[in-house]
Amino acid sequence: MGRIREVVDFLKVRKKWWLTPIVVVLLLLSLVLVLTQGSVLAPFIYAIF
Repeated sequence: MGRIREVVDFLKVRKKWWLTPIVVVLLLLSLVLVLTQGSVLAPFIYAIF
């Protein structure tokens, strides 16, 4: 949780709010890859990237 807090503080202090959608999309993609790692869908998801 410390890293998340650091990123949020960085965005607040530096006024880099345009980075927020990029961070959210990267987190969602990494979550999808981790959750589907052992499933039948894994070969299809890896083929997309």
